[in-house]
Amino acid sequence: MEIKIASGNIREAEADAILLCLFEGTDRLEGDLAEIDSALEGVITRLLESREIKGKPGRLTNIHSLGKLPSSRVVICGIGKEDELSLEVIRNTTAEACRSLEQKNIETIASIIFRSNQIPPDKASQAMTEGALLGTYCFRRHITREAEHGKISQLTIITDDDRLISEMESGCEKGKIVGEAAMNARDMVNEPANYMTPFDMATIARQTGNETGLEVEILEKKEMQEMGMGALLGVARGSEQPPKFIVMKYNGGKSTGTEIALIGKAITFDSGGISIKPSAGMEEMKDDMSGGASVIAVMGAIARLKPEINVLGLVPATENLPGGNALKPGDVITQMEGKTIEIISTDAEGRLALSDAIGYARKQEVKRIVDIATLTGAMQVALGNVCTGAFTNNQELVDKVIAAGEEAGERIWQMPMYNEYKEQNKSDVADIKNTGGRLAGSITAALFLGEFVGDVPWVHLDIAGTAFTDKTKGYTVKGATGVPVRTLVNLVLSLVE
Repeated sequence: MEIKIASGNIREAEADAILLCLFEGTDRLEGDLAEIDSALEGVITRLLESREIKGKPGRLTNIHSLGKLPSSRVVICGIGKEDELSLEVIRNTTAEACRSLEQKNIETIASIIFRSNQIPPDKASQAMTEGALLGTYCFRRHITREAEHGKISQLTIITDDDRLISEMESGCEKGKIVGEAAMNARDMVNEPANYMTPFDMATIARQTGNETGLEVEILEKKEMQEMGMGALLGVARGSEQPPKFIVMKYNGGKSTGTEIALIGKAITFDSGGISIKPSAGMEEMKDDMSGGASVIAVMGAIARLKPEINVLGLVPATENLPGGNALKPGDVITQMEGKTIEIISTDAEGRLALSDAIGYARKQEVKRIVDIATLTGAMQVALGNVCTGAFTNNQELVDKVIAAGEEAGERIWQMPMYNEYKEQNKSDVADIKNTGGRLAGSITAALFLGEFVGDVPWVHLDIAGTAFTDKTKGYTVKGATGVPVRTLVNLVLSLVE
């Protein structure tokens, strides 16, 4: 979809449909609404008086113009009370409106900018752009039958105030970059595991580097062995697919130091290994590389946005399968920095891969670490699919992460990290064991990772409940969500500011 900003009068827009927004509690039409109402001979006024439209957020009302306007349809979009308008309402409303019209085979849309005096024009146009792109996202790569409807080719966001054009264009361009990044992550996660192997992820990382100028290096099994990555290699032992350790560098800062390392878990298929999962629902385990997909997508977006900061992206990628050489419960392996790990469950594999990635990041002397992983089913039990769980050793950093998520509309909830939980991870035969049992499983998993972080400021994001959804609502479409791509972009930009 092409999205652009234009100056003019929405009434004169040459588009198949136009979007207007209506605040809840409106009792008198003004501006664009009044002009369109006049052209439609008072239809909107009558609908308002009959209480058929009330301006409640997300409510759409389709009106056929019957030749009274250049556009054939007018859609009145409820956006709630003016003093409660948020970027999230703007994203969701734009998404719902565009998806609804797309299903009616509408190809071109013109819209006024959805905003209030409290929301700057650049933020509003960015939110509308993100909503339009993400709300009409569809993954059909392996479907051969013809689609039931076409795709929207163009959305034009119109203002009658030329002074807003520059800010709106800036917001629109940023919205395109982060929206496309989130869709890139969705594409990777939605792919079946036979089309998204560690090799495939490495290929996408290389392509991203070629397109954006990122420095990309792929460490192969031999190099991992030389570096002592026994934890990641232990997970990979059951698979015939060779593991890949993806290193992506963005060097936009003036200093030589790396401000932040983003580390994404990339288990491209997780059977549980010898501790095999139940067969029901196992097909969903293709999404266990969501963290790695988000890091690759974020690094591409950062390279396009060009902030003055140095960022390191790390993606340890492997399958976790049973086999004659696979890890066994009771085995002891050694992480790259020398810490020994007793394997209690081979289904607690993501933390093993991440531990070596964290060790690699520390050797690069990064200033901060954020890791992203579909790590524990316990996180879904605790928080459901509404928000991501955050764990930290540094309150200042986690506050920045939560604020970045708030702006993106990706909710994050901080979880406890009390020392008492560490008792569950103690081993009788090694330095630590890889699972502390069922109780507080997401906390003990985070504390396991914390053992390898040292004193580097660190946040762990457990996206087990938010990486995938089984329903479409607002700009979230059934399947992979792309969480937390937009949060991480916001975080990196906030570190520059």
